[in-house]
Amino acid sequence: MTNKVIWITGGSSGIGKALAYKFANEGWQVAISARREELLNEISKSNNNIHSFPLDVLDSEKCKDVFKKIVNKFKNVDIALFSTGIHDPKSEKTLNLEKIRSIMETNFFGTINSINAVYDYFKEKKSGHISIVSSVAGYRGLPTGGGYCASKSALTSYAESLYFDMKRFNVRVTVVSPGFIKTPMTDQNDFPMPMIESAEFAAKQMFKGLTQSTAFEIHFPKKFTYLMKILRIMPNWLYLKLVKKGMQLIGR
Repeated sequence: MTNKVIWITGGSSGIGKALAYKFANEGWQVAISARREELLNEISKSNNNIHSFPLDVLDSEKCKDVFKKIVNKFKNVDIALFSTGIHDPKSEKTLNLEKIRSIMETNFFGTINSINAVYDYFKEKKSGHISIVSSVAGYRGLPTGGGYCASKSALTSYAESLYFDMKRFNVRVTVVSPGFIKTPMTDQNDFPMPMIESAEFAAKQMFKGLTQSTAFEIHFPKKFTYLMKILRIMPNWLYLKLVKKGMQLIGR
């Protein structure tokens, strides 16, 4: 058992939900936030270590209010992990300005709102941990993923900048870069997803990286993410050629 506390946004489903259970089962107190209050309540009722704090991360003031409630309840927060995210692969097959703006607002600015809520707390405390869930989709542009890839690329870059800013105050910053994880969001994809893993697998990898490692980036599954890292450093002409060939092979 432990008296440590983690706040998880995007905690009503997918990776966030699996991670909440993982931390709770390890004895942590877990505050979960998301818009769908009924799902949060269902999860919190199933585990005494999980506590519901409904939140729409697009509301910056509400993010601050919710975090204050969490601090008031537990008197301390050790990790703040932000995993709120949306994706709509069908709409990204064409240029859909409204949908791209929605993806950027939720994935990037929603996360910034959440970081803003905890920034001064950890800075003044001179300890703690801010973790941002990005994706290997942020490494390079991918077909039918313009808005999603851009939002995740922005998050990864921001996490790198935040790492330097918060290191001066002894606050750890990490970025999480999953490959394909089976969640309600990836269930929308209509293409083969190589080396796909479960949300529970992701939660185990993240728990290990968050509590037993000092690395900046937590990425998994390793075989897939290392392949993506190779693609990341390829010259543009070669990368574009390989992706085009891959799309042809799967009939897209």
